[in-house]
Amino acid sequence: MIGVLGGGAFGTALAVVLGRSGSEVRLWSRSAATLHGEMPGLPGVSLGDHVQVTPNMDDLHPADPVLLALPMQALSAVLHDHHAALDGRVLIACCKGVDLETGLGPSGVVAAACPQARVAVLTGPSFAADIARSLPTALTLACGDETLAESLQRQLSTRTLRLYRTTDVTGAELGGALKNVVAIAAGVVIGAGFGDSARAALMTRGYAEMVRVALALGARAETLAGLSGFGDLVLTCTSAQSRNFRFGQALGAGNDFDPHVTVEGIATAQAVAKLAVRHDLEAPIASMVAAVIAGRVTIPEAAEALLSRPLKQE
Repeated sequence: MIGVLGGGAFGTALAVVLGRSGSEVRLWSRSAATLHGEMPGLPGVSLGDHVQVTPNMDDLHPADPVLLALPMQALSAVLHDHHAALDGRVLIACCKGVDLETGLGPSGVVAAACPQARVAVLTGPSFAADIARSLPTALTLACGDETLAESLQRQLSTRTLRLYRTTDVTGAELGGALKNVVAIAAGVVIGAGFGDSARAALMTRGYAEMVRVALALGARAETLAGLSGFGDLVLTCTSAQSRNFRFGQALGAGNDFDPHVTVEGIATAQAVAKLAVRHDLEAPIASMVAAVIAGRVTIPEAAEALLSRPLKQE
């Protein structure tokens, strides 16, 4: 049996596709809609016969592994409340970002709350709607234990969901976190009317910044060139399905954005800006995104600051 924590679109989509492959899945949710079989954000998708939704954490007791499909900034609190039921098990973090209070990535947050758990990370270019509709999707499974990674790869791969594995947990989760910040910036570029050429330049320099920051924090370059880095960056910066891109687009156009929609890149931009200062790293895009969101600079001022940086060799 597989457990999934989080009845949002992504957690529900994972539960649906795994159930569709024949696995028995228990989906823990606090959402009244999900508990009643409704799935906001996944129109026309049904849970199927192999997915059981429950609000009771004890119902996940037989499940192994447990996928943690929770917003990054909510992960620590949920694990703190339920660590007795989760510690010692295989826990797979499916969120992307950096915890604003601790500066830790998903695996670090899980390890701190559940020190006896065996931890992995599932990340990469994916939209919940595509997964739930069984459209072909490839993700990265990152785990420091190669034997466990191979076992999880076999257990969680389906006919339409293909997992590639890596032992570079740091690189995989930093790729998933940092690309959200670049996606906000890409959305700002389009929303402000700067054009597709500017977006291409922003994505390219944003990728260089992602690699620079990730390498300084212990990641491997090839991981950032894979699904969890470059692949996720391309998807998130070019599709209106991306919440981070849509938020940036609204910001660039001067429009309001639904405050109830989770935008992981907002907190991640702040966290990365702090990490850049702490480690003396050059992260102008992340720092500028954080400053624009906080209202410290305007979008024209941010554009001018980035365009007036010293000319350099690529």
